[in-house]
Amino acid sequence: MPAVLSVGAMASMMGQGALAASFAVSGTSFQVASGKLTSQGLSSYVQTDRSADGKGHPVALLGIGDARLSDICQAAEIATPVGKVVFRLTAGGKAGEVTATSLVIDAEDLVGDARFGTAQIGRDASTLDQVAGIKGEAGKFGLQAGDIEVAGVKSHAWSATGGNFRLKGLSIDVSLDGEKCF
Repeated sequence: MPAVLSVGAMASMMGQGALAASFAVSGTSFQVASGKLTSQGLSSYVQTDRSADGKGHPVALLGIGDARLSDICQAAEIATPVGKVVFRLTAGGKAGEVTATSLVIDAEDLVGDARFGTAQIGRDASTLDQVAGIKGEAGKFGLQAGDIEVAGVKSHAWSATGGNFRLKGLSIDVSLDGEKCF
């Protein structure tokens, strides 16, 4: 009975975005870009994502509280029997802001012009408390901030999950040699 209650509680927390779901990544990283990202709360630490073949991918897990993005572009280039295909998702812009609660991005890089409020860099990853459910292992390097703003966001990521996404003006395109985000 305790195990059933524990699994139920974890499922509920994942559904509410308080705990990131764990899954094998596809083995293909993807681009994420936005003109501007703002959020209340950021927690981050280093971890390793695993693809289904067992290969490890070092990433910075970025836990972002209540995210608002001016626009978003996500693109992945995938080899197929008919050639390279680009899967591209866009939203926001003229249609309105993109929002996400408890957004978790496993990124291998992130560039942009950033402002962090009340930053704590070098904090033990097990003590992070800015974004619910985002904590690393004891003794590991972590950082967090009370609020963030990043302009000109460009990132390569292995996964992104969120408790609740709102994608105004969603558009998905799959095409041979299609255009990526950057």
